[in-house]
Amino acid sequence: MSTKPFLSPGKQAAYALGQLGWSTLVNIIGLTLVYFYLPPENAGLPTLITTVAFLGVFNAITLIVASGRLFDAITDPLIANLSDRSTHPRGRRIPFLAVGALPAALFCVLMFAPLVREVSTINIVWLVAAQLLFYFFLTVYVTPYFALLPELGHTANQRLNLSTWISITYALGIMVAAQTPALASLVQSALGVTDKVTAFQIAIGGLAFVAMLLMYLPVIFIDENRYCERTPSTVPLFAALRTTFRNAGFRYYVVADFAYFMALTIVNTGLLYYITVLLLLEEALVSGLLAIMVILSFVFYPAVNLLARRIGKKPLIIASFLWMSVIFFGVFFLGRMPLPPAAQAYGLIVLYAIPIAFLGVLPNAVLGDIAEHDAMRTGERLEGMFFAARTLMQKLGQTMGVVIFASLTILGRNPGDDLGIRLSGMAGFALCLAAGLVFIRYNERKVLDELERA
Repeated sequence: MSTKPFLSPGKQAAYALGQLGWSTLVNIIGLTLVYFYLPPENAGLPTLITTVAFLGVFNAITLIVASGRLFDAITDPLIANLSDRSTHPRGRRIPFLAVGALPAALFCVLMFAPLVREVSTINIVWLVAAQLLFYFFLTVYVTPYFALLPELGHTANQRLNLSTWISITYALGIMVAAQTPALASLVQSALGVTDKVTAFQIAIGGLAFVAMLLMYLPVIFIDENRYCERTPSTVPLFAALRTTFRNAGFRYYVVADFAYFMALTIVNTGLLYYITVLLLLEEALVSGLLAIMVILSFVFYPAVNLLARRIGKKPLIIASFLWMSVIFFGVFFLGRMPLPPAAQAYGLIVLYAIPIAFLGVLPNAVLGDIAEHDAMRTGERLEGMFFAARTLMQKLGQTMGVVIFASLTILGRNPGDDLGIRLSGMAGFALCLAAGLVFIRYNERKVLDELERA
């Protein structure tokens, strides 16, 4: 048991608001990038890169986004190992946060600043370069940020509380990022900007600036030396990575997480298409829908925390995976149900909010338990590497999710020609079902019992 003090409520808020910042950046990319560069015909945006399919399956945006995610995944263990082994006077984590925040926000904006306003190879080169730099600096921030969670939370309940807070701010980041189309419309009407591309760029620039300020709050307000046990690891990079995957509980956790994030990325990338192509509604509706989803998920957070303490995190996570698989199955039938299109959209989001609440809070707390349990058994504190190994697999899942979605658009992404968009929901269904079945193997009781006895 650590002798370090737990964070005050104000400092917990500072830590959580850092996640609001980077969540906003990540979700701007996740919700808007494919739509911005590969818009449907009724979007009012120009096509900026070629839509030609390579090998009959992969289009340019698929390959670009996949390359960025893969690069991001590869850098996670490197940054984690540097952080775990750091002897910086300010701590192992906070100095990395200080370095990563500003350039991550800058390159997020530059990803949406193509040099040519038409289909061009120059735009591909620009997007690839900006994307690689964005993901590198995002990793510099996010991997040490997550490693702070088990170090700042000294008991299972404290880790659950911190995980709840950062789940709230991650969800708020989705809601903030989802305002991009609405803000772009506001820029057009309020500032008289006639070009929709410019309006999107102004909206994204404003959101990214606010996100950057939020990312600096943990740097300013959290004294890592006071609140964390700072014992630098001596384990080399590849040995540390192997150690994480030797942990049986972690293997079940990370495979389920991989499948879940693949499914989540497919559906999140498709959301603007579901609204504008399947339901023939305005794209600005997405911001209102995601706001409702976030607010509803907040309503469930107290129940998530209470139920996790009473019956454990594992059964709630399994139930959430299975419930989400049912929701994704329903995507295939959007626009074909005997309900008004708006009712279908709101119904989807209301049902979606329930598993999002549970899966936003509980997985981070479970991983905190696994990392702390491993440190107790081995004597090596590899929190950064556990979270990096998780984000490595998570980002591989996100990469595959974008590849699957963008590849499916070849089968139809426009009103009346929408088979690819509908099939994305079926892909999400199968993956979430697989995630639930795999996570059944995780032995939560053993981990918590051994931590309590330590």
